[in-house]
This record gives sequence, C-alpha cells and structure tokens, in this order.
Amino acid sequence: MIPSSPQTDTSELLLSFGTAFGLGLLVGLQREWVQNRVAGIRTFALLSLFGALSGLLGIVYGGWVIAAALIAFVSVVILGNLAELKHKEADSGLTTEMAMLVMFVTGVITVHGQRLIAVIIAGSVMVLLQSKKPLHNMVRRIGEDDLREIARLVLVGLVILPALPNREMGYLGVLNPFSIWLMVVLIVGISLAAYLAGKFLGNTKGAALSGVLGGLISSTATTASLARRSHDHGACGISLASICLIASAIVFLRVMVEVMIAAPGHLQSLLPPLVAMMFWFGLVAAIAHRISEKSGKHTPDESPPSELKSAVIFGLLYAVVLLAVAAAREHFGDSGLYIAAAISGLTDMDAITLSTSRLVSTSYLEPATAWRMIMVGGLANIVFKAGLVLALGARAFIKPVLLGMGASILGGVAILALWPA
Repeated sequence: MIPSSPQTDTSELLLSFGTAFGLGLLVGLQREWVQNRVAGIRTFALLSLFGALSGLLGIVYGGWVIAAALIAFVSVVILGNLAELKHKEADSGLTTEMAMLVMFVTGVITVHGQRLIAVIIAGSVMVLLQSKKPLHNMVRRIGEDDLREIARLVLVGLVILPALPNREMGYLGVLNPFSIWLMVVLIVGISLAAYLAGKFLGNTKGAALSGVLGGLISSTATTASLARRSHDHGACGISLASICLIASAIVFLRVMVEVMIAAPGHLQSLLPPLVAMMFWFGLVAAIAHRISEKSGKHTPDESPPSELKSAVIFGLLYAVVLLAVAAAREHFGDSGLYIAAAISGLTDMDAITLSTSRLVSTSYLEPATAWRMIMVGGLANIVFKAGLVLALGARAFIKPVLLGMGASILGGVAILALWPA
C-alpha cells in the first residue's frame, strides 16, 4: 500500500497523472503531425505517464527507482533506433529522442508538486519543435560576421559586466563601474539588435521596433549608437534619425509608467502634461518614420555594426558627465530645483522622475512643481542627446535628428509656458 502524503493524495495524484498525460498528448501531437517514425502521439502520452509513475514510485521507495526507470527508457529508445537502422531509415537527428527524455522528466516532476513548471516546459518543447523551419532559416541567415558581433556582446555583457563592482566610488561617490560598463553593453547590444531587427523583419518594421526597444532600454545609448552608425558607408540618415526620434519619444512613456508606480494618488495632476509631451514627440517621430518609408532608402544590412570601440569611448564620456553632474549638484545644493532637474535629466530620466514622484506622494512637493521638474529634466535630456548627435553623427543624420528634436523641445517649452498651474 502506498503511504499517504501531500504528493500521494488520491485527488492530487489524479490531477498530476492527468497533467502528465495531457502534456504527453500535446507534444506527441506535434511529432505525429510531422510523421515522426521514432515516436508519435501515443508514445509520448505513454512516456509521460511512465515518468509520472516512476516519480510516484520514487517518492515511496527512493530515487533509485527513477534512475532505473530512466535507464530502462534509454534502453528502449536505443533498441528502437537500432531497429530503424536495420531497415536503413534516414537519420533524422536526436531531436525527438531529446524531446522524449525531457517529457519523461516532465512526467516525473508532475507528481512532485511542480505541475506549473511541467506545463511551461512541455509548452516550450512543443513550440521549439514546431519552430524548426523558422529557427533553421534564421541560423542560415546569420553569417560569420554576425556571429563575431554576438560573441563580442556576450564578452562585454556576460563575462566582463558581472565581474565589475556594483557600488559607488570615486569623487562624490557617483562612479559606479557596473553602471558605466552597462552603458557600453547597451550601446553594443542596441546596435546589434537594430541590425538584426532590420535584417530579419525588414528595414521598415525593424526601424520602428529598434526605436521602441531603444527607448525602453536607454535612449541615450541608442542615440550614441545610431550616431556612430551614421558614418558607415551607405547608411541612410533619415532611417537612422527616425529610430533615434522614436526612442526619444518612448522615453516619456517610460516616465509615465514610473510616475504611476511612484505617485499613484496624484496621477490626475502629474500625467496630463506628460501625456501631451509624449503625443507631441510621438507625432514628430511618426512623421520622420513616414518620411523614411517614402524615401525607400534604408541602411544596408550586409555587415553588422562593430560598436565596441565607440561604445567604450562613450562609456568614458558618460563617466565624465556623471562627475560634472555631481559637481554641479554639490555647488547648487537644493536651492535651484529646476537647475537640479535639468542637471539630473542630462544623462538619465529615471532618477529625477522617481525621486520627484516620491516627494509628491509624501506631500513634500506640489504636483504642479513636480511635473514641471520632470519636463525640464526631459528637455535637458533631449538637449544632451542633440549634443551627442552633433559630436558623433554624420551630416545626413544630424539634420533630421536636430529638426525633430528641435520641434519636440519647442513643444515642451510651450507646454511648460501655457499649461495651467
């Protein structure tokens, strides 16, 4: 008799076995649809049930039962493949065998109280199996140069970045090696993402997506990356400019989300002028994107951008700006709220937005003053990015970006001047 426990309760067992059976049918359906000779819908269903039974016996008699069941399962798969080889069937790889192994273990964990994880794993397996053609087509389109740039991103983001200290140090305690190098990672990553988006989605869709992603992650890093790309041979200035303007417009969407999180009780006072600014900047970006579409000219995607050197230079420039901001704050103190907001917004909108919103939520600051401080910080951020464009961009890129940013700044100034107090 099986002893009673939370895992061996009858209702729980029935639910676990039903989950294992259903997940086996799900993955088996996909394999049956592609007419796989190794295993189909019935085999996968039986395999998942076998895993669930092995897991139950493992709870009662020990983990050695699961190990023995796994050995038995592998033996059956090997014998089945040997039989196929005798009939000289074409080798279809190990995809189905690995899927069977995963589903066996998935069946095991369903009776160990991990049904949600089992469902997620089985769903992922089915999607992965069904995505064979798109994944293979994507890999075929990735060349050696693309792979080299991906390896560089892995180096700067997954090898170097985690090894850096994540704490403030240096003059006035504002230099954080982790945060500074993160800007380098963002520039390399955003540039590569923009290139891959244009390559796989088409330049028009890729431009819009790259701008949105860049704005959500870091519009400053996106601007620096695009300015550097504008010097590449054959680069289309208006196409890169539209990405830059979309990224800068999305910043105000992120600002609105941060305000909603930090000051939920004052949204009626804080959000309307910020919404107006977002729509105005979004209109400017949409016009630039439309002009880019009509031009029919896009940045070619024959070779991926190599941004590591310029990204490191920008990281050093970012550190210098941080030092300048800290020195200005030390000099002005709390006497000039708008000066402090402008200085804070030069390189980062998150700090001024969150800190100001919290002051409003604790009644230390009036909402009318707070949204104006955020707006001043946003305009300062646009001015800073315009300076990056002038310093790093090519002429064909500078003109449309400055026109768009100039129009956006004028709209922001009008909101500051005309919005009711």
